[in-house]
Amino acid sequence: MYFIHYNKSLKEFSKELRNHSTISEVLLWQKLRASQFRGYGFNRQKPLDQYIVDFYCKKLNLVIEIDGESHDNELVSIKDQERQIILQGFGLSFLRFSDLDVKRKMGSVMEDINSFTDNFEEKNSFEKTYFI
Repeated sequence: MYFIHYNKSLKEFSKELRNHSTISEVLLWQKLRASQFRGYGFNRQKPLDQYIVDFYCKKLNLVIEIDGESHDNELVSIKDQERQIILQGFGLSFLRFSDLDVKRKMGSVMEDINSFTDNFEEKNSFEKTYFI
């Protein structure tokens, strides 16, 4: 495992974001919190590098982002992509879901997270089996 440094000044802001979560963040957090999702621990509003991500699982190298209406703005979308590229440079994978999908199609959202996790576990199982 590795450690991704972060700007310590983001710590208080991330705490503030956790205390003012959107409905979609709360709904997804109910599924991911306390290692409920297949035993994987997630953090919410986690500072990574110079950014704060909605959800982060270190063991899966996974960031989950929930995009609300503000992300429909072209400038915001460009900044999201730039941030994602930088964080992917640390070896992180991203799953993005719309705010509405989390609210209305939670089953589909969880299927996507399950599918990602299945692929991750399969890949890591293969590497451990053949490359040790």
